[in-house]
Amino acid sequence: MKLQTFDPYPDLAPFVKGYWELEVPAEMSSEKQRVVPEGTIEMAFILADDVKRYHSDTEYTLQPRAMVIGQVTEPFFVQPTGRVLSFAVSFYPYGFANFVDCPIGELTNKATPISELFNPVEAAELEQAVRAAKDSSERIAAVENFLLGKLTESRVIDRVVQTTINALFDSKGQQSINRILEDQPTTRRNLERKFARQVGMSPKQLGKVVRLQAALNMLLNQEERNLTKIAYDNEYYDQAHFTRDFKEFTGSNPKDFLKDEQLLLSTLFYSQD
Repeated sequence: MKLQTFDPYPDLAPFVKGYWELEVPAEMSSEKQRVVPEGTIEMAFILADDVKRYHSDTEYTLQPRAMVIGQVTEPFFVQPTGRVLSFAVSFYPYGFANFVDCPIGELTNKATPISELFNPVEAAELEQAVRAAKDSSERIAAVENFLLGKLTESRVIDRVVQTTINALFDSKGQQSINRILEDQPTTRRNLERKFARQVGMSPKQLGKVVRLQAALNMLLNQEERNLTKIAYDNEYYDQAHFTRDFKEFTGSNPKDFLKDEQLLLSTLFYSQD
């Protein structure tokens, strides 16, 4: 199993968190894997065998070969059908809205083919270029050329949205929206609408995801296994509050989560942070 991460071109750095490429041999990739919310949007390309996305214990659909995975607000499971070779662009919460015209909320909890979000001819050319690339550097070049071309089009992300998101990440989700907007209390309702269009989840949801990510990093990287201390270090009211939020976004309580054999990919990604 091999995971590589790459930094974006400087002109895209305000919008793109980075790129990752995952390769898993067929003999290691048969188990279902749990995907939990991260607060990011990803444009992903499946370059080897198909991947199933489960909607129940037994029902699934095959993921599109070139897709955008919108904001995730609930856990779901994926399962490779063979060898894995996937390449993806990871966007900051407000990043992807700079490249498309549709409301980002329409993408939440979905895997949308890129042909539905961009000009179908351009989308097909991008997919072909990524698929024909000899290595990760050529894949990155193909995606960056495409995104830089889209960036020239006139789209503006609201300053308050951007400032709110930055404050949430700077505080690891511990700062409340009311505190962030204390100098602008009348903007809360407008902010909710703007988040739905430009981010794909509410400010409160994003704050909860960011805080949970900080707690998960502590848990999975074995920085701290005392759940009460994790709860207080991340400013949950108490362990019960932490467990409630944890279960909402992962589908499991923290103790069971640690024993879950379907966390191999999640653990791999967290070890890169």
